[in-house]
Amino acid sequence: MDKNTVIGMLLMVAVVFGFMYLQQPSEEEIKAQQEAQKKEQVANKEQAATPADSLSADVVAKLDSLVKINDIVTDEVNLKNVDGHAEGTITMGDKEVTLDQVKAGLGDAAMQNAAIQVLERASKHDGQNKDFASHLSGAEKQFTIKNDSLEVTISSKGAEIVGARLKAYTAYHTQEDYKKGNAVPVDLIAKDNNSLNFILMGKNDVINTNKLYFDGEQEGDTAVVMRVHGNGGAEWAIRYALDKDSYMLKVDIEQKNMDQLLPPSTRELRVEWAQKLRRQEAGKKFEERNSALYWKEKGNDGEVDNLSENGNKNEKVEGNLKWFSAKSQFFSTVLIADNGFSGPSQLESRAYEEDQPGYDTYIKDLTVLTSVAYDASASHPASFHIFLGPNKYKVLRDYDRYSPNEDLKLTRLVSLGWTLFRWINTGIIIPVFNWLGNFGWSYGIIILVLTILLKLVLFPLTFKSYISQAKMRVLQPDIKAINEKYPGQENMTKRQQKQMELYKQAGANPMGGCLPMLLQMPILIAMFWFFPSSIELRGQSFLWAPDLSAPDAIISLPFSIPQLGDHLSIFCLLMTATNIGYTYLSMQSQQSGSMPGMKWMMYLMPIMFLVFFNTYAAGLSYYYFVSLLITIAQTYACRLFVSEDKVRATMAENAKKPKKKNGWMARMEEMQRKQQAMMREQEKRKKGRR
Repeated sequence: MDKNTVIGMLLMVAVVFGFMYLQQPSEEEIKAQQEAQKKEQVANKEQAATPADSLSADVVAKLDSLVKINDIVTDEVNLKNVDGHAEGTITMGDKEVTLDQVKAGLGDAAMQNAAIQVLERASKHDGQNKDFASHLSGAEKQFTIKNDSLEVTISSKGAEIVGARLKAYTAYHTQEDYKKGNAVPVDLIAKDNNSLNFILMGKNDVINTNKLYFDGEQEGDTAVVMRVHGNGGAEWAIRYALDKDSYMLKVDIEQKNMDQLLPPSTRELRVEWAQKLRRQEAGKKFEERNSALYWKEKGNDGEVDNLSENGNKNEKVEGNLKWFSAKSQFFSTVLIADNGFSGPSQLESRAYEEDQPGYDTYIKDLTVLTSVAYDASASHPASFHIFLGPNKYKVLRDYDRYSPNEDLKLTRLVSLGWTLFRWINTGIIIPVFNWLGNFGWSYGIIILVLTILLKLVLFPLTFKSYISQAKMRVLQPDIKAINEKYPGQENMTKRQQKQMELYKQAGANPMGGCLPMLLQMPILIAMFWFFPSSIELRGQSFLWAPDLSAPDAIISLPFSIPQLGDHLSIFCLLMTATNIGYTYLSMQSQQSGSMPGMKWMMYLMPIMFLVFFNTYAAGLSYYYFVSLLITIAQTYACRLFVSEDKVRATMAENAKKPKKKNGWMARMEEMQRKQQAMMREQEKRKKGRR
């Protein structure tokens, strides 16, 4: 480098430094720049914290679209499909907001922005089972397992039950079906009316079994294994198996290496079950009244409960369930968890309206959301039993053995009334009914014989009631004389006292005719529950009735009357006519001119029974018809063999004997004394005021 070059470079450096020195800002300019920078920083912060007015339309549409395919459930987001739109919550730390709140805008700007960012990430959720990507598509195949009682069809799509047919039963949907013999098999489950989905929260995504196509492996006629393979050597399988001649389906969850896909904190397997309860009977209204979602809480003391049969109902059960069931009038689907379901469980029932699609095919939409305990490292993490069969008391009682440490109480699916009436049915009626069934008679004859046996057993009470009524008839002239001797309200106490003395002397009890009848009422009410619930009567014809478990709607009406319906049942009409005749006979035997309005009320009761029983089972109306005929025959027999002259003579002999006060007479006399004292006190007060 020569001398001139060095001098030139030094001059250039001097010029640059000189320029920089001349351009240096003053202290006032530096302060102004600092203030400007502070203002800019504040503005940037405010801009970052300003909440968006709402989510973009694209994000909202994407979320709505995704939840229609699958719920979006992550650590931050829990969104579900509600009427085609996404609804749910967003969690950020210890705070939680709803999607609707985010759409509307929150007071806390930072949370609003954070929630929007979370939802934007959620909108990229593809709603698929990434860990089982190879099973997200495929051709649906069906596998059938069967035994002597049941045929079950399993689909490779979701490994779900798409068919459950009862071989020993047929369904009749209309009266024409009965007349023409157009019976169809009883399918408790058919395609698109049943869903059982198992859900796990994986490390990468939500695993829904109903979105996967399973590989099926048949194991003879009675078992099939449905299997999917996932990342990391994971394997998930559901094994279905039937016992010989059984309505119980065994369901076992089998798995390998699932702990590779699931977080260590996984402790539960979510269960989502839904069923459209299929119609099986001709009497749809009556079938609806006897169909509901039932469940039993875990433990021997766990009670069986149900959602109301009427309208739309839902309930959250906090306790652990043992089983839940879609119960119709004569058939049930029961999902039993071997180790119980973990609470809380959400249960819902929705009835079909007349203008709703599927009204003629289905009765109710039933859903249950619950879970079971789960271990990702276990080879058999969960097992179930599914009962698919008839509500037959003996059958259900035998299935309690599937839970050796707990009474399943499946017999509660047979509607036999409240506790007292249930005891009568299970302890007396059902054993005698089943015993009579062994003789091979038609069920119309069995009902006739059963009614005769019951009336014979109850005849001592009927006879005692008749004797009491006969005594009261004999005393009618004397009672009339007392009423004429002590007329008016002011003599009421004296009149009652004289009547009680008369009853005491004659050994008569005014309540003697009512008490024996009241003692028979529990059996009459028990039979009211028994016949509509007896599946043995289903499809059994007798005389003109094609089915004793359904109304014998022989006469069709061109219009529908509330409660009565659009038909008239012959057995119900016969029961009503017989009831009117029995009422006339009873009123005639009382020979009392008092309370004439009560007579009209007594005649009105049979008409009310006609309206009430017209849509009930023909077997029930037939039973009451026969029972009333026998009662009338017993009444005439008592009149024939019991002479009122002998009753009068017996009463005269009783009048001569020294009387010992019984408890009832003593209480009546005590009441009379108190009443007399009260009336005397009232008279004194009236005189004092005068």
